[in-house]
Amino acid sequence: MASVGRNVAAPLLFLNLVMYFIVLGFASWCVNRYINGQTHHPSMGGNGATGFFLTFSILAAVVGIVSKFAGGHHIRSWRSDSLAAAGSSALIAWALTALAFGFACKHINIGGWRGWRLRILEAFIIILTFTQLLYVLLIHAGVYSSRYGPGYRDTDYGMRGPGDEPGTKAGTGVTGSRI
Repeated sequence: MASVGRNVAAPLLFLNLVMYFIVLGFASWCVNRYINGQTHHPSMGGNGATGFFLTFSILAAVVGIVSKFAGGHHIRSWRSDSLAAAGSSALIAWALTALAFGFACKHINIGGWRGWRLRILEAFIIILTFTQLLYVLLIHAGVYSSRYGPGYRDTDYGMRGPGDEPGTKAGTGVTGSRI
């Protein structure tokens, strides 16, 4: 039953990875047009929040893609030591995506004419905010029950020194409970 969290988190990891690549592509295209001063392009447009929104969208996408590599390693190994790296990087990616989400909301609220690429980018950032949060919760579910993941209390592996075989007093090599 320990694979319940793994079976749900793996497809969500792949979905988020693909969505982060799409966000990176659209945001990069829009930043290129924005830097060149081509906001009059039919699929660009924008308003006062566009520069901030695009900057944080690219940042969230890059950190999200990198965190998915740590997440892929964790899904493959499914141990508590990989959970720490995957969980922390996923949480940072979610925080940056939530920041981009705030700028997307401001971008929509200001209004004005926004091109179809900006509107798609806004939609992807909004969707990614919630799917990334769900992913973070799924990979941290092992904290509450080992049924959903490896948890933080997994001690069935590790290094043993000489004389630390099962049934011996640690470090002495003496068998039994009394010395």
